[in-house]
Amino acid sequence: MHSEAKPGADIDAFREAALSCPIPAAVALIGERWAFLILRGAFNGLEHFEQFQAGLGIARNILSDRLAKLVAGDIMKRSADASDRRKVIYSLTKKGESLLPVMLAVRQWGEDWGHGGAQMVLADNRDRRPIQRINICAEDGRDVGLRDLIWLSRDEVERKADRAA
Repeated sequence: MHSEAKPGADIDAFREAALSCPIPAAVALIGERWAFLILRGAFNGLEHFEQFQAGLGIARNILSDRLAKLVAGDIMKRSADASDRRKVIYSLTKKGESLLPVMLAVRQWGEDWGHGGAQMVLADNRDRRPIQRINICAEDGRDVGLRDLIWLSRDEVERKADRAA
């Protein structure tokens, strides 16, 4: 991603924009290995503490800490298990479910640059065909890459939209 000036030429503008960047807060909440693996488990139907612990091979204290952080961040919620009041069900919130494209993009990147394709392929439940890859698309639907992108202020984008209307 670039600006209209020379790339890297305006470090002060970069620093100022970085102060309002949402990436650091997101990474603090979900950017740790165990958090990603817990989310992967939740996306795949794990819901009890014991299931996460056995399925991930994670120490109980670490799992407890990470689940608490995901609940505090409104990524997951805790609820009583109706079939056994001694158990708690951990499930994704709407905010947590919205991480699905992030998880899929990380998986695709791992397939491309890490350990190759996995044995299991994610498919559309309706027609049982593999889903398309996660891509960056322009407003008109065409795929774009890094060199096609530019940072603009929201004000600039809104002015352009007002002029077009």
